[in-house]
Amino acid sequence: MHSRNSDSALQHLDFAFFDTIVLQISMTLMYWITGHSGLMYQHEQYRLMAIVFMFAQFTVSLFADVYKKVFTRDLFAEFKALLLDIGIVAMLGGTFLLLLLVNPNPKEFLVAFFLFFDINFFVRAWNKGRHMRKGLPKRKVVIVASGHHVRTIIRRIGENKTAIDHELCGIILLDDYDPKRFRDLNVPVDHVHSDDLTNKLARMWIDDAFVLVDDSTAYPKELMESFLIMGITIHTSLSVLDNFAYSEVDVQELGSYKVITNSVHFVSDRAMFFKRGIDILGGLAGTILTGVIFIFIAPAIYIKSPGPIFFTQKRVGRNGRIFKMYKFRSMYMDAEKRKAELMAKNKVQGDLMFKMDDDPRIIGSEKKGKDGRPKGIGNFIRNTSLDEFPQFFNVLKGDMSLVGTRPPTVDEWNHYALHHRIRMSTKPGITGMWQVSGRSKITDFEQVVALDKQYIEHWSIWLDFKILAKTVEVVLRHEGAS
Repeated sequence: MHSRNSDSALQHLDFAFFDTIVLQISMTLMYWITGHSGLMYQHEQYRLMAIVFMFAQFTVSLFADVYKKVFTRDLFAEFKALLLDIGIVAMLGGTFLLLLLVNPNPKEFLVAFFLFFDINFFVRAWNKGRHMRKGLPKRKVVIVASGHHVRTIIRRIGENKTAIDHELCGIILLDDYDPKRFRDLNVPVDHVHSDDLTNKLARMWIDDAFVLVDDSTAYPKELMESFLIMGITIHTSLSVLDNFAYSEVDVQELGSYKVITNSVHFVSDRAMFFKRGIDILGGLAGTILTGVIFIFIAPAIYIKSPGPIFFTQKRVGRNGRIFKMYKFRSMYMDAEKRKAELMAKNKVQGDLMFKMDDDPRIIGSEKKGKDGRPKGIGNFIRNTSLDEFPQFFNVLKGDMSLVGTRPPTVDEWNHYALHHRIRMSTKPGITGMWQVSGRSKITDFEQVVALDKQYIEHWSIWLDFKILAKTVEVVLRHEGAS
């Protein structure tokens, strides 16, 4: 019997328990520090806050992978993980409180989470130390491979230690490699065709067998059947899979087939569930803000350029799906017709994306400031990114995410080369890696693709939060937009 690898709260219940307790202690200390007396739980509003944040902490512990590789990350990695934990709990709990019409005091809110971070940083270090002093459970593993692969296997297994260490207890060679070359490892070494191999294995303590088969060796079917008969877990690797660049591998089921799945990046269902939850909360808040913004900018748009306030356009979403994207209209009604006339001024080479300075199609762009730059209403809503707000409705619908890659037009998509399409292997977003990297200064579309590819390959909830924070900074400084 073998349990699947997991870094969730179910595997680290003690960490989840301590996190919850420390958060409640931090809120109680905040209650006293800010001048209140008695027990916090006797006060209805603070009792509700405590319950909401306890629920938020439990949800984050269960779904956000905050305990991933908890035993092997260093102090800085722990700092980042705890900061992410606090950020998500604060956002999730704060949103629920607002929906419940509870307005926490910002000062008290900050004090509580400052205490939570400080105390929990030391509590987690203590708890990890407690586990390390007891000794982490070890799984005895035997390696089955050609001789020239063995030392590479040992090194690569050692590079990726998780919560459970693996201890080498034997080597079984699939070829005629000299066993004496492994004397320094101080473990028994046998050939797969040894007469007494089965008897030796029956007397050994073995939890796992790691099998690597290359083109020069046959799959040791009888040996694998012996392992399974003894209840030993088998991990099989095919050397050919190492030849795929930029690819991760997983074993899954497709109908009744057991298949080896290659992908640029694997994301757990829990992580995607959490990302979608954040999108729903963000989409709901953004849609409400869009309604407020509409009241102020809709008259200005209509007076300067009569017509629809919202601009809708077919865009390409994940893996080629077509959807309607919404924006506040910042251009004159004939903007799409005039685009062909302006292609010569496109800052981005080719027909893969269109960007130009001082675009005359923007509403009010004929009005110039002292610096000679356009100062129309269209320029204002684009420079402040207000035109993007209706896309929160796309996020709420599920067409887009808060963070992702920018969706191309259908015409741009049709001009994509094969390697460009990796951009849309994830759900498009309102903001992303390209937007916070000085998008107006980037004129090479290949650099845009490289940034999007980097986001897809290294995606995590933590990366999304970093991009969201950077987006706020970019918007406030009026950087990147044009």
